[in-house]
Amino acid sequence: MAACIFCKIIKGDIPSFKLFESDKVFAFLDIQPLSKGHALVIPKHHGEKLVDIPDDQLAEILPVVKKLVKATGAENYNVLQNNGRIAHQEVDHVHFHMIPKPDQEQGLTVGWPAQKTDMDKLKELFAEIKSKM
Repeated sequence: MAACIFCKIIKGDIPSFKLFESDKVFAFLDIQPLSKGHALVIPKHHGEKLVDIPDDQLAEILPVVKKLVKATGAENYNVLQNNGRIAHQEVDHVHFHMIPKPDQEQGLTVGWPAQKTDMDKLKELFAEIKSKM
């Protein structure tokens, strides 16, 4: 996609702090980091949401994230991938964040708003999803 900032970064039209590149994956430092070492790992195949990316284009993503974790020395970290505006996706190209969490203040600081579970409703949901897998 011509207007996609990540596609422009992959092509070299926009400079980046490239950490890794292969035929299918590109990784670079986030220029608005939540912590030291915050990096993005993206498939070179353009797609807005995870379901838009062919499986073979995703196969290297987590191994590259793992390499970044080791390279940064992060002991605690988050791996995050958002889909859609209300899910906090700001760039319409699939991307995975590797965010080191060195302490309570740096890194991802959102809470986890867990809800109480109705086990009967959970069993129904389980059966519904399982039948579609």
